[in-house]
Amino acid sequence: MKLGIVGLPNVGKSTLFNAITKAGAESANYPFCTIEPNIGVVSVPDTRLDVLRDMYDSKKIVRTAIEFYDIAGLVRGASKGEGLGNQFLSHIREVAAIIHVVRCFEDENVVHVEGKIGPLDDIETINLELIFSDGEMIDRRIAKTAKQVKGDKSAIQELELLERIKAVLDEGKSARTMSLNEEEYAFVKSLNLLSFKPVIYCANVSEDDVVSGVDNDYVAEVKNFAASEDADVVVICGKIEQEIAELEDEDRLAFLQELGLKESGLDQLIRSSYHLLELISFLTAGPQEVRAWTIRRGTKAPQAGGKIHSDIERGFIRVETIDYETLRSFGSMAAAKEAGKVRLEGKEYIVQDGDVMLFRFNV
Repeated sequence: MKLGIVGLPNVGKSTLFNAITKAGAESANYPFCTIEPNIGVVSVPDTRLDVLRDMYDSKKIVRTAIEFYDIAGLVRGASKGEGLGNQFLSHIREVAAIIHVVRCFEDENVVHVEGKIGPLDDIETINLELIFSDGEMIDRRIAKTAKQVKGDKSAIQELELLERIKAVLDEGKSARTMSLNEEEYAFVKSLNLLSFKPVIYCANVSEDDVVSGVDNDYVAEVKNFAASEDADVVVICGKIEQEIAELEDEDRLAFLQELGLKESGLDQLIRSSYHLLELISFLTAGPQEVRAWTIRRGTKAPQAGGKIHSDIERGFIRVETIDYETLRSFGSMAAAKEAGKVRLEGKEYIVQDGDVMLFRFNV
């Protein structure tokens, strides 16, 4: 899973990236500090694995991971090549979803590329550049498809959908705001449009705002706009997240409690990312390791097994499974089996989040 962190220059993208990955990406108070995308991999926090490790006396934990791309700041005119825009837009095309960082704090010591703080203007600047880039691509696709329509019913349907997309883009709206049926959705997704990629708006606020727990006016604006796109908003403070990332686990928990926070902004961001991309995790456990495996919601058991090894999917027989909460309540797999709580499921079983699974296969 690749997530691209985007936004105008100096909104806190690289600061957030440093907190996420501890990778030490350069973070400075001038535009275009980042040119090539920094890439970092972060483990997904999952307390269920810690419980299973103790239950199975496992030697190690293997957590699932997310890749974050710190993409350089876009500016007005990026779709026309301004600020190395074409290069930056190509980086966005490679990710599954967008984390759109929006500056929601005042600080006279941190310059703003537009000269003023205005979250909705910032969002519009980024979204319009993605929309303009998509518009050029759709125009080319329409011209190509129009040559194929004679007597080709599928080409006629495709052209009609392409023209619907163009009409939405021409209104200054992102392609992801369109109402589509399942077949249309699959086609539009195959186009890899920038403005069709799912997005989380990440409102970067001051330390005082985080501690107060009250949304400032800028955050309220972002939330209202996100609601119009049915998008999630995560409120973070990049500076605090960077401080948290430098602490050990025990110190991190104490620091969060001192601030009156239940979890870090990063944990919220990861959870929202999973929801955004319709991802879940199933678990495997044994004396050697406990491990989380990421799959898309709706995945059937053989395909889930294929995440572990292709042989499991090819030779799938059945899977023994129990949901994590039930297993935890019994304290051991043996006790759960004795109580008849472990199920045998076949090829049509749809894996649920938190399923603890043991695959049976033969090749």
